[in-house]
Amino acid sequence: MLLSRSKNPFFEHAEAEYFLAERGREVVGRIAAIVNPLHNETHHDRVGFFGFFESVDDQAVADALFAAAAGWLRARGLDTLRGPASFSVNDECGLLVEGFQFRPTLMMAHNPRYYVTLLEQAGFAKAKDLYCYQGHEPAGAVGERLERGMEVIRQRHGITLRPLRTSDFAAEVGRVKVLYNAAWERNWGFVPMTEHEIDHLAEQFKPVVAPDLVPFAEKDGRVVGFAIALHDLNVAFQGNRSGAFLPGLVRTLFMLKTGRIHRCRILLLGVVPELRGKGLDAMLYHWIWKHGTARGITWGEAGWILEDNAAMRAGMEKIGFSHYKTYRLYDRKL
Repeated sequence: MLLSRSKNPFFEHAEAEYFLAERGREVVGRIAAIVNPLHNETHHDRVGFFGFFESVDDQAVADALFAAAAGWLRARGLDTLRGPASFSVNDECGLLVEGFQFRPTLMMAHNPRYYVTLLEQAGFAKAKDLYCYQGHEPAGAVGERLERGMEVIRQRHGITLRPLRTSDFAAEVGRVKVLYNAAWERNWGFVPMTEHEIDHLAEQFKPVVAPDLVPFAEKDGRVVGFAIALHDLNVAFQGNRSGAFLPGLVRTLFMLKTGRIHRCRILLLGVVPELRGKGLDAMLYHWIWKHGTARGITWGEAGWILEDNAAMRAGMEKIGFSHYKTYRLYDRKL
């Protein structure tokens, strides 16, 4: 469904071409070349993307793949090749460059270390780093300080929190649409998601979402912030070594229902511009940990966060999270 030009709503406004590298009868690499007009309209540039990159440890193979993607994008008038992004920053993106010793998490890449060399030897240079943080439920003095701070913020700004209302799922998705494009609009590399794209993503999340791990912040009856955390389904996927669909699905749903997944990933958190810096992000994190702990979750990843988003990074560190993985987006002139 992700790669299908007829089923993925990304292709209602974008295009891509897929390439395989073959040596004899053996497939030794793959890449996608991607044109995303929404990105170029938003940032007033001419960037083309590559994604779904995989290669054996052979520079000649990687160079051939990059050349194929570059040629296809150059013919469409673009001047920069950026990636990996599969298909955009709204999807899986970035090359893992630090933190290889840690296990992969849901919807994040986990490439071999030699990929860094393949890209840099092919002439790519860093465009931006993306940071991921790990942590546990704030405890001790940090936890007590956070608990007191939550009450101060509630009273000072009149903020209330509530879980996702599954009985009103369509309306909740509509609220996310408004908030998502408002909360992220000034971020480096941000690409607005269309209504159809958000609907499509929400339908995929719906079977595995835990309503109390998706808090909404409200002020005077208006939603002013939200966060989405999901159980780290990789814990279940990693046990499905055969790759068979039905056994994997049954195992995943069983582990979710019986509380056997003790890890989560906070993949989105956004606050309307006028309430940033008021502690609302800490309220949302605190809610997730409070309800996550009740579900038996003991560890979480938050991210990714742009390397130069100083406020967001400081907020993570104040509640006891630490930077443990770095992903990188690379550029090369076409």
